[in-house]
Amino acid sequence: MTELLEPRAIGRDTVRRDGEAKVRGTATYAIETPVQHPAYVHPVQATVPLGRITGIDTSAAEAIEGVVAVLTHENAERLASTDDREFAVLQSDEVAFRGQVVAVVVAETSELARQGADAVEVTYAEQPHDSALRVDHPDLYKPEKINPSFETDTAEGDVAAAMATAHVTVEETYSTAMYHNNPLEMHATTALWDPSAEVPLTLWDSTQGVHPDRAAVCEVFGLEQEQVRVICPFVGGGFGSKGTPHAHVFLATMAARAVPGRPVKLGLTRQQMFSLVGYRTPTIQRMQLAADRTGRLQAIAIDVVEQTSRIKEFAEQTGVPTRMMYASPNRRTTHRLAALDVPVPSWMRAPGECPGMFGPEVAMDELAERLGIDPVELRIRNEPERDPETGKPWSSRNLVQCLREGAERFGWADRPPAGHREGAWLVGTGVASSVYPTMRQATSTARIRYEDGRYVAEIGAADLGTGAWTVLPQIAADALDVDEGDVEVRIGDTRYPIASVAGGSSGTNTWGSALTVAAREFRTKFGRSPADGDEVSGDVDQASKDDAHAAYAFGAQFVEVRVNVDTGELRVPRLYGVFGAGRIINPRTARSQLLGGMTMGLSMALHENSVWDTRLGQVANHDLAEYHVTVNADVGDMQAHWLDEHDPYVNVMGSKGIGEIGITGTAAAVVNAVHRATGIRIRDLPVTLDKVLTALP
Repeated sequence: MTELLEPRAIGRDTVRRDGEAKVRGTATYAIETPVQHPAYVHPVQATVPLGRITGIDTSAAEAIEGVVAVLTHENAERLASTDDREFAVLQSDEVAFRGQVVAVVVAETSELARQGADAVEVTYAEQPHDSALRVDHPDLYKPEKINPSFETDTAEGDVAAAMATAHVTVEETYSTAMYHNNPLEMHATTALWDPSAEVPLTLWDSTQGVHPDRAAVCEVFGLEQEQVRVICPFVGGGFGSKGTPHAHVFLATMAARAVPGRPVKLGLTRQQMFSLVGYRTPTIQRMQLAADRTGRLQAIAIDVVEQTSRIKEFAEQTGVPTRMMYASPNRRTTHRLAALDVPVPSWMRAPGECPGMFGPEVAMDELAERLGIDPVELRIRNEPERDPETGKPWSSRNLVQCLREGAERFGWADRPPAGHREGAWLVGTGVASSVYPTMRQATSTARIRYEDGRYVAEIGAADLGTGAWTVLPQIAADALDVDEGDVEVRIGDTRYPIASVAGGSSGTNTWGSALTVAAREFRTKFGRSPADGDEVSGDVDQASKDDAHAAYAFGAQFVEVRVNVDTGELRVPRLYGVFGAGRIINPRTARSQLLGGMTMGLSMALHENSVWDTRLGQVANHDLAEYHVTVNADVGDMQAHWLDEHDPYVNVMGSKGIGEIGITGTAAAVVNAVHRATGIRIRDLPVTLDKVLTALP
């Protein structure tokens, strides 16, 4: 058990420290980095989905006045490491997917760089490609592990026998679409290579982790850590897509090294992001549930099929939440991948749990209907006393309380009957559970220094809009037992001590733990009257970590849906979430994160769908004009609430992470509400007009 910090600043509704700079437009993002006389880089992308480059003519581009350089696989520098084929840019004539970068043009302006890129002529020997995911794909295989290092398959008991003898069963297949991260700030890097400088390479990159960014660049280019500095004070959103570097970072570095002493800027277009910065794999989920007459599960199983790229494996852990969510003596989860001629999938908000809670939570609704049991009550009846996967006790699990409080706030007991109609609108309500693991990364270090009458906390963390600039001073202030205003936090630079990536809802847990260790050591060493220059570092590894308990955040989502009987139009007047996510560090930033996650879940349910053209091997709707996302007008009353939960086992703050719990379960709740309104059971996301219109009364 961890000794929790005494709340003084923690829990306070503090205004965002970075808010004013962002509103005033003075916050500097990667592409806006003020550097002298920059050149601009624009990629040339492959126009075939598979094949080899047979010829590349750069003469027309090089003849344009203002074009500085054109790099191709024929003249680009040879990289020190090509083990990661996504990072191994311009190293061969192979084309692995449509949209892969085959050249870059460096020019005096961004317009000239784009003009030069258009002038590069590339010919190909195209080869037959395979980019269609299907459940009966002949080359499905079992990966060695799933993200990040989970077992691929698990089994306990006999699911088949339980299905054969159960009172009620559900056996259905559900699917989620391909989704692309679309943060407002598109991926960008400003790079400067100056061999004569103390630090030869400086990258101003839009990233969720400056230290992981630097490590990857060093490995690929054969550089030492002290030769590279990565700076990222502000990020305009990432949702996981900036949690690992992608090809553009290495292209920018390569371009900078080709024009030493001159900074270069590479900003991807919205269209390019659909090929080059990852996406969430589509999933096909075969669900099996078996229950007795009382609704208690006798079996639960999920068999997942998803895709990866031939050049780099990423196996989304879609089946993992099924392993621990509900009590059942018979359990099975499997994952199978199809390696296709497609871009590389990667992290997107709540990888695993987000798609992985769709099939199970819709299946639970179907089971409740067949049993004639209220879907809230069904979930409560299957509440496990311990983690079904590991047998460990929960650090805290308040899913039942979330369900009950959510039902009360939503007015669940008085909800209208199935098929209720008000004028031209069918009205339905739905519920689903949410879950996300509570994680803390292995390595992060913080430094506390007394400087000019203030406490300065330095850690190489990244704030991608989640609130690190604001909550880290609150944590440090409580650990130092000083006023929050006496603490300055500096983040977003590899000059500061190493920090883990902002991902997996682990940032505050990890960095806050390191800050607390450093602050307590500082107070022990220097007391309450430090002198200028007094300094202490603290490593998160020194902080106590509890491995004896299963730690998760839980939640319940409640949705009201209205469907127009004439047009099939869907409206969501209400979306409520109640969460048990440990101690809330800052209510203002917490509510923002929870509502943001819920909005993305609604977007997943009703709008988002990267429509894949299997003939061309690309996303057909690769822009924000046709890739639709949920906006304010798409939901009326959205509320995020939380329980007063204090978990002494997860970390010294008692916090669980809130960046991703809001998205999980939302889409299932929407689908369940659509079914209650219309009687139509949609098992393939998104819920579009064509899926409801023909079946309406």
